Amino acid sequence: MDVHRFILEHGTLSYLITFAWTFFEGETFVIFAGFAASQGLLAWPLLLVAAWLGSFCGDQSYFWIGRHFGVRLLARQPLWRARVDRALSWLKRFDAWFILTFRFIYGIRNFSSFALGISHVHWRRFLYLNFIAAGLWAAVFVAAGYLCGNALGRFLGEIAERFSEGMLLVFALVLVVAHLLHRVHRHRRRKGEAAVVPPV
Repeated sequence: MDVHRFILEHGTLSYLITFAWTFFEGETFVIFAGFAASQGLLAWPLLLVAAWLGSFCGDQSYFWIGRHFGVRLLARQPLWRARVDRALSWLKRFDAWFILTFRFIYGIRNFSSFALGISHVHWRRFLYLNFIAAGLWAAVFVAAGYLCGNALGRFLGEIAERFSEGMLLVFALVLVVAHLLHRVHRHRRRKGEAAVVPPV
């Protein structure tokens, strides 16, 4: 999917799409959206809010599913057990730090919030830690896309400037060479005309 073209075509609808995409994961989309914000196609504060709320609501939903249906779902989906156990072991070792950072670990975000719903973590504690973590996550990926966009813009600007300087130099060299060739040609023509004039 060409995210940049999608943003160009859908404009402000991109904020709603960002919310929906980050409900699941959506790091790549957020980075490209941040890049678009650096080019003035999106407003980065609105993009940040959309990514923040999408990420927060997504993990709150998985936590709620784990809290109310987790045991029954694990009984039906035994393949999930290994990931859930891994998330619970990290929670036991790192506690709040795991809640603040698990969404940065690719591939375990959804299972982690689901596992936290099964765990002993109080819903209110998860709520405020998850809100903080979602904000950090959104800020990191929006900033990454935005800063990369600015850096690329400056890089392309420098390339364009160097290219212009190079073309100016080439043009100047062409003029100098053309002038020299013209002088050589005129000198030869004069010598040729002098050779055909009979002596007096």
